[in-house]
Amino acid sequence: MAPRNYKKENANYKSKPEQIAKRVARNKARRMATKAGLVKKGDGKDVDHRNGNPLDNRKSNLRVQKASKNRSFPRNKKAGKA
Repeated sequence: MAPRNYKKENANYKSKPEQIAKRVARNKARRMATKAGLVKKGDGKDVDHRNGNPLDNRKSNLRVQKASKNRSFPRNKKAGKA
C-alpha cells in the first residue's frame, strides 16, 4: 500500500470551500454540545448529525453517540445513515 499523499489530499479535497464549510459546521456542533454539557474533551463521544448533513445544526438533528458507533457505517453513496 502506498503512503498517503497529504499535500495532494489537502489541495484537492480539504481546501475546497464546500469541505471547509462542512468542517466548520461539524466543529460548531461539537462546541454547542460542549457548552450544553453533553460532551467533554476526551470522553470518547461524537456529536452525530441524525440526517447525515453536517450543515444542519438544529438541536433536533444532533445527538451524542459513542465514537465507535458513530464511525461504524460505511461512508459511501449507497450506505445511508439510518
